[in-house]
Amino acid sequence: MIQREGRTYKVFIDFDGTITTKDVGEEFILKFGDKVKAYEIIKLWLDGEITSIQTWERLCETVKNPDLSEVDKFIERIEIDPYLHEFIDFCKKKEIEIVVLSDGLDYYIDKIMKKNNLDKLKVYSNHVEFKNGKCIPTFPYTDEECKLCANCKRNHVINHSSDDDFTIYIGDGYSDACPVQYVDFVFAKKSLLKYCEKNRITYFPFKDFSDVLKRVEELINKKKLKKRHQAVLKRLEVYKQG
Repeated sequence: MIQREGRTYKVFIDFDGTITTKDVGEEFILKFGDKVKAYEIIKLWLDGEITSIQTWERLCETVKNPDLSEVDKFIERIEIDPYLHEFIDFCKKKEIEIVVLSDGLDYYIDKIMKKNNLDKLKVYSNHVEFKNGKCIPTFPYTDEECKLCANCKRNHVINHSSDDDFTIYIGDGYSDACPVQYVDFVFAKKSLLKYCEKNRITYFPFKDFSDVLKRVEELINKKKLKKRHQAVLKRLEVYKQG
Protein backbone atom coordinates (compact mmCIF):
# COMPACT_ATOMS: atom_id res chain seq x y z
CA MET A 1 0.00 0.00 0.00
CA ILE A 2 1.40 3.38 -1.02
CA GLN A 3 0.89 6.68 0.73
CA ARG A 4 -1.32 8.94 -1.36
CA GLU A 5 0.75 11.44 -3.31
CA GLY A 6 0.52 15.13 -2.49
CA ARG A 7 -0.30 14.65 1.19
CA THR A 8 1.95 15.47 4.09
CA TYR A 9 1.32 14.36 7.66
CA LYS A 10 2.57 15.66 11.00
CA VAL A 11 2.27 13.52 14.12
CA PHE A 12 2.32 14.99 17.62
CA ILE A 13 2.68 12.65 20.59
CA ASP A 14 2.21 13.29 24.29
CA PHE A 15 4.84 11.74 26.58
CA ASP A 16 3.55 10.86 30.06
CA GLY A 17 1.09 7.98 29.87
CA THR A 18 1.26 7.89 26.07
CA ILE A 19 4.86 7.11 25.16
CA THR A 20 5.34 5.73 28.67
CA THR A 21 2.99 3.26 30.32
CA LYS A 22 2.70 5.48 33.42
CA ASP A 23 2.46 9.20 34.10
CA VAL A 24 6.12 9.64 35.05
CA GLY A 25 5.77 13.21 36.28
CA GLU A 26 3.00 12.28 38.68
CA GLU A 27 4.83 9.15 39.86
CA PHE A 28 8.00 11.20 40.42
CA ILE A 29 6.22 13.77 42.59
CA LEU A 30 4.33 11.14 44.58
CA LYS A 31 7.54 9.20 45.25
CA PHE A 32 9.94 12.05 46.03
CA GLY A 33 7.59 14.82 47.11
CA ASP A 34 4.77 15.24 49.63
CA LYS A 35 1.99 12.91 48.49
CA VAL A 36 -0.81 14.58 50.47
CA LYS A 37 0.06 18.08 49.29
CA ALA A 38 0.56 16.80 45.73
CA TYR A 39 -2.98 15.45 45.52
CA GLU A 40 -4.34 18.76 46.84
CA ILE A 41 -2.34 20.72 44.24
CA ILE A 42 -3.36 18.44 41.36
CA LYS A 43 -7.02 18.79 42.35
CA LEU A 44 -6.72 22.59 42.23
CA TRP A 45 -5.28 22.29 38.70
CA LEU A 46 -7.98 19.89 37.52
CA ASP A 47 -10.63 22.23 38.97
CA GLY A 48 -9.11 25.11 36.99
CA GLU A 49 -8.15 27.11 40.07
CA ILE A 50 -4.43 27.25 39.26
CA THR A 51 -2.45 27.17 36.01
CA SER A 52 -0.16 24.38 34.90
CA ILE A 53 2.88 26.54 35.70
CA GLN A 54 1.63 27.18 39.23
CA THR A 55 0.91 23.48 39.57
CA TRP A 56 4.45 22.43 38.64
CA GLU A 57 6.00 25.11 40.83
CA ARG A 58 3.99 24.00 43.86
CA LEU A 59 4.52 20.31 43.18
CA CYS A 60 8.29 20.74 42.83
CA GLU A 61 8.40 22.70 46.08
CA THR A 62 7.26 19.54 47.87
CA VAL A 63 10.39 17.70 46.65
CA LYS A 64 13.05 18.24 49.34
CA ASN A 65 16.68 17.14 49.01
CA PRO A 66 16.06 14.43 46.42
CA ASP A 67 18.74 11.73 46.09
CA LEU A 68 19.49 11.88 42.36
CA SER A 69 20.84 8.34 42.33
CA GLU A 70 17.45 7.18 43.60
CA VAL A 71 15.68 9.41 41.06
CA ASP A 72 17.75 7.83 38.29
CA LYS A 73 16.90 4.33 39.53
CA PHE A 74 13.24 5.29 39.49
CA ILE A 75 13.56 6.58 35.90
CA GLU A 76 15.41 3.44 34.81
CA ARG A 77 12.38 1.30 35.73
CA ILE A 78 9.94 3.26 33.57
CA GLU A 79 8.60 1.33 30.56
CA ILE A 80 7.41 2.64 27.21
CA ASP A 81 4.54 1.45 25.03
CA PRO A 82 5.63 -1.92 23.57
CA TYR A 83 4.48 -0.98 20.06
CA LEU A 84 5.94 2.53 19.93
CA HIS A 85 9.06 1.59 17.96
CA GLU A 86 6.96 -0.19 15.36
CA PHE A 87 4.88 2.96 14.90
CA ILE A 88 7.96 5.19 14.68
CA ASP A 89 9.55 2.89 12.09
CA PHE A 90 6.37 3.10 10.03
CA CYS A 91 6.43 6.92 10.18
CA LYS A 92 10.10 7.00 9.15
CA LYS A 93 9.35 4.78 6.19
CA LYS A 94 6.51 7.10 5.13
CA GLU A 95 8.59 10.21 5.85
CA ILE A 96 6.08 11.43 8.43
CA GLU A 97 7.50 13.91 10.94
CA ILE A 98 6.99 13.14 14.63
CA VAL A 99 7.15 15.76 17.38
CA VAL A 100 6.90 14.85 21.06
CA LEU A 101 5.03 17.41 23.18
CA SER A 102 5.15 17.06 26.94
CA ASP A 103 3.99 19.13 29.88
CA GLY A 104 6.42 17.08 31.96
CA LEU A 105 10.04 17.61 32.95
CA ASP A 106 13.03 17.15 30.69
CA TYR A 107 15.21 15.45 33.33
CA TYR A 108 13.30 12.18 33.17
CA ILE A 109 12.09 12.60 29.58
CA ASP A 110 15.61 12.91 28.16
CA LYS A 111 16.85 9.87 30.08
CA ILE A 112 13.89 7.70 29.05
CA MET A 113 14.14 8.77 25.42
CA LYS A 114 17.88 8.04 25.32
CA LYS A 115 17.53 4.67 27.04
CA ASN A 116 14.98 3.59 24.43
CA ASN A 117 16.89 4.97 21.41
CA LEU A 118 14.30 7.69 20.88
CA ASP A 119 16.58 10.67 21.47
CA LYS A 120 16.65 11.62 17.78
CA LEU A 121 13.00 12.63 17.95
CA LYS A 122 12.19 16.32 18.37
CA VAL A 123 10.94 16.93 21.94
CA TYR A 124 9.47 20.01 23.60
CA SER A 125 8.99 19.94 27.37
CA ASN A 126 9.47 21.90 30.58
CA HIS A 127 12.93 22.18 32.13
CA VAL A 128 13.98 21.23 35.65
CA GLU A 129 17.18 21.60 37.65
CA PHE A 130 18.18 20.20 41.02
CA LYS A 131 20.09 22.81 43.04
CA ASN A 132 20.85 23.08 46.76
CA GLY A 133 18.39 20.35 47.60
CA LYS A 134 15.61 21.96 45.58
CA CYS A 135 13.70 20.89 42.49
CA ILE A 136 13.38 24.00 40.32
CA PRO A 137 11.20 23.95 37.17
CA THR A 138 11.35 26.53 34.38
CA PHE A 139 9.11 26.93 31.37
CA PRO A 140 10.78 27.90 28.06
CA TYR A 141 7.66 27.36 25.93
CA THR A 142 4.91 28.92 27.98
CA ASP A 143 2.04 31.02 26.64
CA GLU A 144 0.25 33.57 28.82
CA GLU A 145 -3.14 32.62 27.40
CA CYS A 146 -2.70 28.87 27.94
CA LYS A 147 -3.54 27.62 31.43
CA LEU A 148 -3.79 23.94 30.56
CA CYS A 149 -0.11 23.58 29.63
CA ALA A 150 3.08 25.07 31.04
CA ASN A 151 4.57 24.00 27.72
CA CYS A 152 2.00 25.32 25.25
CA LYS A 153 1.28 22.34 23.01
CA ARG A 154 -1.07 24.30 20.81
CA ASN A 155 1.73 26.63 19.75
CA HIS A 156 3.98 23.73 18.83
CA VAL A 157 1.24 22.18 16.71
CA ILE A 158 0.72 25.48 14.88
CA ASN A 159 4.44 26.16 14.47
CA HIS A 160 5.22 22.69 13.14
CA SER A 161 2.41 22.36 10.64
CA SER A 162 0.76 24.27 7.82
CA ASP A 163 -2.69 24.41 6.28
CA ASP A 164 -1.58 21.81 3.75
CA ASP A 165 -0.63 19.22 6.38
CA PHE A 166 -2.87 16.56 7.85
CA THR A 167 -2.20 16.74 11.58
CA ILE A 168 -2.47 13.85 14.03
CA TYR A 169 -2.37 14.07 17.82
CA ILE A 170 -1.93 11.11 20.19
CA GLY A 171 -2.51 11.63 23.90
CA ASP A 172 -4.18 10.62 27.12
CA GLY A 173 -4.43 13.50 29.55
CA TYR A 174 -5.70 16.87 30.67
CA SER A 175 -2.81 18.83 29.12
CA ASP A 176 -3.76 17.39 25.71
CA ALA A 177 -7.20 19.01 25.79
CA CYS A 178 -5.92 22.24 24.23
CA PRO A 179 -3.90 20.93 21.23
CA VAL A 180 -6.53 18.40 20.12
CA GLN A 181 -8.81 21.30 19.22
CA TYR A 182 -6.36 22.28 16.45
CA VAL A 183 -5.60 18.94 14.77
CA ASP A 184 -7.38 16.90 12.12
CA PHE A 185 -7.19 13.47 13.73
CA VAL A 186 -7.11 12.66 17.44
CA PHE A 187 -6.13 9.41 19.13
CA ALA A 188 -7.32 9.47 22.72
CA LYS A 189 -7.52 7.37 25.85
CA LYS A 190 -8.23 7.92 29.55
CA SER A 191 -9.16 11.52 30.50
CA LEU A 192 -8.50 12.88 26.99
CA LEU A 193 -11.03 10.44 25.60
CA LYS A 194 -13.62 11.69 28.10
CA TYR A 195 -12.80 15.28 27.19
CA CYS A 196 -13.28 14.57 23.48
CA GLU A 197 -16.62 12.90 24.13
CA LYS A 198 -17.82 15.75 26.32
CA ASN A 199 -16.77 18.41 23.81
CA ARG A 200 -17.82 16.49 20.70
CA ILE A 201 -14.33 16.23 19.25
CA THR A 202 -14.06 13.33 16.83
CA TYR A 203 -11.43 10.84 18.00
CA PHE A 204 -10.10 7.32 17.63
CA PRO A 205 -9.86 5.39 20.90
CA PHE A 206 -6.64 3.46 21.42
CA LYS A 207 -5.10 1.14 23.97
CA ASP A 208 -1.54 1.15 22.63
CA PHE A 209 0.42 2.09 19.52
CA SER A 210 -0.56 -1.06 17.67
CA ASP A 211 -4.07 0.45 17.50
CA VAL A 212 -2.64 3.79 16.36
CA LEU A 213 -0.46 2.18 13.68
CA LYS A 214 -3.33 0.24 12.19
CA ARG A 215 -5.62 3.27 12.01
CA VAL A 216 -2.98 5.71 10.71
CA GLU A 217 -2.07 3.27 7.95
CA GLU A 218 -5.74 3.15 6.96
CA LEU A 219 -6.00 6.95 7.00
CA ILE A 220 -3.03 7.67 4.79
CA ASN A 221 -4.16 5.13 2.21
CA LYS A 222 -7.68 6.49 1.83
CA LYS A 223 -8.45 7.91 -1.61
CA LYS A 224 -10.15 10.92 -0.04
CA LEU A 225 -9.26 12.40 3.31
CA LYS A 226 -11.00 15.37 4.90
CA LYS A 227 -9.57 17.76 7.46
CA ARG A 228 -11.63 18.26 10.60
CA HIS A 229 -13.63 21.43 9.92
CA GLN A 230 -13.58 22.76 13.49
CA ALA A 231 -9.80 22.30 13.67
CA VAL A 232 -9.34 24.23 10.43
CA LEU A 233 -11.37 27.12 11.87
CA LYS A 234 -9.44 27.07 15.15
CA ARG A 235 -6.11 27.15 13.31
CA LEU A 236 -7.39 30.03 11.17
CA GLU A 237 -8.15 32.04 14.31
CA VAL A 238 -4.56 31.64 15.46
CA TYR A 239 -3.11 32.50 12.03
CA LYS A 240 -5.14 35.72 11.99
CA GLN A 241 -3.72 36.70 15.37
CA GLY A 242 -0.26 36.48 13.85
